[in-house]
Amino acid sequence: MTNDTQMNGIDESMVLEGAAEVSRTDTRQFVTFIAGNEVFAVDMAPVQEIIRVPDVVRVPLAPSTLNGLANLRGKVLPIISLRRMFGFEDLAHDDSTRAVVVDLGQPLGFVVDRVASVVGVDVSKIEGVGGISSAINTELLSGMIKDVGGHAMIMILNFEKLIEHEFSQIALIAKTANLGDAHASGMNAEAEIAESNDELQLVSFDVADQEYAIDINDVQEIVQVPDNIIHVPRSQAHVIGVMTLRNRLLPLVSLRKMFALPDKQLDETSRIVILTLGGVSVGIAVDGVSEVLRVAKAHVDAMPAMLAREGNLSDISEICRLDDGKRLVSIITARNLFDHSAIKEALNAVNNMDQDNTQEVLTHEEGIDDDEQVVIFLLDKEEFGAAITSVQEIVRVPEDLVRVPHAADFVEGVINLRGSVLPVIDLRTRLGLEVVERSDGQRIMVFLINGMRTGFIVDHVAEVLRIPKAAIEQSPKLSVEHGKLLSRMANLEKQKRMIQLIDTEHLIAGDDLLKLAAVTKTQASVE
Repeated sequence: MTNDTQMNGIDESMVLEGAAEVSRTDTRQFVTFIAGNEVFAVDMAPVQEIIRVPDVVRVPLAPSTLNGLANLRGKVLPIISLRRMFGFEDLAHDDSTRAVVVDLGQPLGFVVDRVASVVGVDVSKIEGVGGISSAINTELLSGMIKDVGGHAMIMILNFEKLIEHEFSQIALIAKTANLGDAHASGMNAEAEIAESNDELQLVSFDVADQEYAIDINDVQEIVQVPDNIIHVPRSQAHVIGVMTLRNRLLPLVSLRKMFALPDKQLDETSRIVILTLGGVSVGIAVDGVSEVLRVAKAHVDAMPAMLAREGNLSDISEICRLDDGKRLVSIITARNLFDHSAIKEALNAVNNMDQDNTQEVLTHEEGIDDDEQVVIFLLDKEEFGAAITSVQEIVRVPEDLVRVPHAADFVEGVINLRGSVLPVIDLRTRLGLEVVERSDGQRIMVFLINGMRTGFIVDHVAEVLRIPKAAIEQSPKLSVEHGKLLSRMANLEKQKRMIQLIDTEHLIAGDDLLKLAAVTKTQASVE
């Protein structure tokens, strides 16, 4: 028995074994606890365990009584504050605070101030609630116990009614919504996001204050710098070493070194862009990932002949002109990059280190359909993800958004995106989160929603990640809106990460889409 399940002289074994000790039909077993100076009891039968209050991921669009979601041995567990449910003042957690895990079809953890005891109660001491004078809504009680465990009166909570009262929409979701089908319909809509023949979709990144980009089709994913990098003896300076990614080895090279730019230590802002070509993958270290761009081919020029590089430096083949030519982005061709001697040497280093790993890499590549590729972004400290196929592009937030008179309250403004009007919404506002001041790290993620391009401001775009489908599960059903918009989450237990996955099709309701269309039409006519 671990300390995590101990509770003021009572441990989990007492809770789990207590029911077996009761054989008399005239006795019922209860767990008693304190919340807001009130003493409560809950029937032993649905109590799974009692744990210390775990760290949680906060969830938007959920009832205010929900502290957040926790990971309990690989399963997602909603953590609910009983104090808040009863209108008591919030209290900081201490060594006595516990979460009582109750399973009534869906495990839920209820935070209580202190667990008191496990008691067997003669049914003759259980009375109705008619005579209770308390601030607690008696509809949430199933009875009261008198003169047991040193307490004159203990209120028996009816957790079924408690959940129904606070999460009244859960039953409706279960009956009317098949979340899996909702996700499937969202996936079918991805066909509408296919690239146009006259556009390039690029991932842009910074290296030594210069901006580069590469075709998104060649980018397998974008990850943070790993904690452990295996350095390869007698390798050239541009070979950083070898990293592991989901049990396979990948060579890691420095783009700064390859382009003969000043060296810089990798830090928390650096990113590794994983490129794949012909079943072979390599990690490219860059200073930071900027945006996902859609660029008209009319704005892309071949590298001038007099500047074209040969041999190992022929990787940059095109330049794209953005912001009326004020911003130039060098486009790196993946095929040329893989022909670079630095990449070839790095790949050879991996082969020399682990000849037996070749089949493992091939097996992984064949099973790539078992993953989902998502763009990870942050709102405050919480991680969210959107399918990469739903992301049209990612752009910087301009200094000033154009305000549109009489526009809907949820519209921050509009921007001119390559000659088209793009309405912009703060995703914090959409999810009912606190609004913050604009910062350089914020980005606008552009989604296509029912044929309309719409931008959503997020705090920070972190990485592009491949998530095994086995790690994706249905989110706990917390409300109708939450069930539609955030119906799934990635539970990465080993990384101690829980990523809430957004179904972008539900970001804007039907009526609001009409309002957005009116804003776009009005502003387009003005311009």
